[in-house]
Amino acid sequence: MDYVLMFYEPAEAFGERTSPETAGPYWGAWSAYVQALQASGLVKGGAGLQPPRAAATVRLQDGRRHVQDGPFAETKEQLGGFFLIDAPSLDVALEWAARSPAASYGCVEVRPVMPPMPAGAGPAG
Repeated sequence: MDYVLMFYEPAEAFGERTSPETAGPYWGAWSAYVQALQASGLVKGGAGLQPPRAAATVRLQDGRRHVQDGPFAETKEQLGGFFLIDAPSLDVALEWAARSPAASYGCVEVRPVMPPMPAGAGPAG
């Protein structure tokens, strides 16, 4: 089954990505994790994300687009990246979530992916 691992990090962790003092250890931990996850053969896709200040949130109100700079919610932890994996069970997905660097200083949300919608399904079909 496919699962998405979503890595949430506090603002300080986003700062560690570019700080001369902390970038090496930060990226070293992530590099080791990514290499191990890729070696497992479970990875279907994924990416790190730019910091929350690079985000934009879009809403439609009365048919008009409204764009807000930044993420939807001001929270202590922000989405820093994700992986889509094909794991044999939720337990395996949870094990990989726990192994990530974000699990020790932020959190990792694990969600099963819905199966693709059949062709022709929905109101237009």
